[in-house]
Amino acid sequence: MPNIITVITAVHAPGAQYLPDAYKSLQEQELPDGWEWQWVIQEDGETEAVRPYVPDDARISFGQGRHGRAAMARTMGLARAEGEYVKVLDADDMLTPGSLARDLHALRENPDVGWTTSRVLDLLPDGSTVGFEGDPPPGPLARGAVLDFWKSHNYRAQVHPATLAMRHDLLLALGGWMALPASEDTGLLLALSAVSRGWFTPETGLLYRKWPGQVTSQAAHADESERKARFAVVEARARVLAAMDGWRYWTG
Repeated sequence: MPNIITVITAVHAPGAQYLPDAYKSLQEQELPDGWEWQWVIQEDGETEAVRPYVPDDARISFGQGRHGRAAMARTMGLARAEGEYVKVLDADDMLTPGSLARDLHALRENPDVGWTTSRVLDLLPDGSTVGFEGDPPPGPLARGAVLDFWKSHNYRAQVHPATLAMRHDLLLALGGWMALPASEDTGLLLALSAVSRGWFTPETGLLYRKWPGQVTSQAAHADESERKARFAVVEARARVLAAMDGWRYWTG
């Protein structure tokens, strides 16, 4: 039996049109000998709008469930995840060639690293891409470094949570994605950093699609009162986790 890395994708009806592009990016991945990917797609809802875009591939597991936003969909999808490692891929984004292999290399070669991230480029509607300054140095990210940076840079992390890959059991130990209407991936990123060293890969690992229908472009996402509440609980959780004992396996 092959070793497996599970790629997990939450999707709602407006974003289903981009699943074929995400699938193409998965097909282009070259993994180490003896490894295979599994793609767990979980619809946030129970419509008839998503299934037609799901490719016919035995490596794909498609599920549906009650509407609850991305955090709940991803966490429900974990019930079907078979891999030792779990990689995030939003339905409207695309992996770059070599992305999964680089994640696997970092996690397999560094037993004290619990999670990885990589450089990301915004993919604009005209097909052009935009990068950003301020990436951390390549290699290990110290435990707690993401929270410190996030707090001192107006709640913006130095790494992108949409590029996360992590150890499956660590993801389960942290309860999956935070039960928030948004920033659920930032909450997971900070929790991972609170209990484990991470790893940053300087090669671009993800094309992050910008389009009018994405959740982060909606007005509600920028509501200041909700934003403060989200970030307050994200920070509180990370600080409590950082102060707890029992994480020796992840911290070396």
